Amino acid sequence: MIKNNNLHGFPLSRRAALAAVAVSAATLFAFAAPAPSFAADKSIKVGIMAGEEEDIWRVVTTEAAKKGLKIETITFNDYTQPNEALERGELDANAFQHQPYLDNQIKQHGYHITRVGYTGVWPIGLYTKKYKSVAEIPEGAVIGVPNDPSNEGRALRVLQNEGLIKLKDGTGILATVADVTDNPKNIDIKELDAGIVGRSIDDLDAGVVNTDWALKSGLSPAERIAQEPIADNPYRNFIAVKDDNKDSEWVKTLVSSYQNDTVKAEFDKVYKGTGLSAY
Repeated sequence: MIKNNNLHGFPLSRRAALAAVAVSAATLFAFAAPAPSFAADKSIKVGIMAGEEEDIWRVVTTEAAKKGLKIETITFNDYTQPNEALERGELDANAFQHQPYLDNQIKQHGYHITRVGYTGVWPIGLYTKKYKSVAEIPEGAVIGVPNDPSNEGRALRVLQNEGLIKLKDGTGILATVADVTDNPKNIDIKELDAGIVGRSIDDLDAGVVNTDWALKSGLSPAERIAQEPIADNPYRNFIAVKDDNKDSEWVKTLVSSYQNDTVKAEFDKVYKGTGLSAY
């Protein structure tokens, strides 16, 4: 008996040829397929401020995980530590600061840190529990301002915009109380830690408070009698990394994991209009 060596109508020799072609095609496809930009299990540590930002970054972490990037957030309670931790390699990125603050930190400490993607902006405001308007602030009033260089200058500009003080002509964004040239109401300006100003509001006539600290201190928009302009605001916050990582693929993934509609919706929910997306 002659055995039929055909299978589905193809002789074995042809089947072998087709199998070889299939293997070759698969091999070519494997080489042609784009390689992942980083290992699927890439893990990074990102420094953020404790509080509302933790809610935002839970969503960012979920978005990043969909793209193969695992984020561990490390929380801080003051502004002085996250850049130092990033510089030492204890973090891969941080997200808490604006450019004037980073510029001053680089000038002071020689950090090798750069901005890679904007996050949000929180217009700094003048808060009080005693008065309904700036005009009601009395002679000799005590007004608290943040004592870190970039935010102090920012706060003093709010006071200048409202006519409470005048700064020396040509004073940059790092103005200090030493740059005050006119103080018609003899305002007593108290320099305090940024996190303390809002919590001390009961002991002050007013205080210029960063929006995130205002929320943490229980201050409401109704107690804000003035705020800085939003247009052309140089104080947009951002994600920062070490200089030598700025072009890394994982950095692009990190930024895109923040800059999307899903995170924006959470941002708007958490900050209730006191902060604005800045990208």
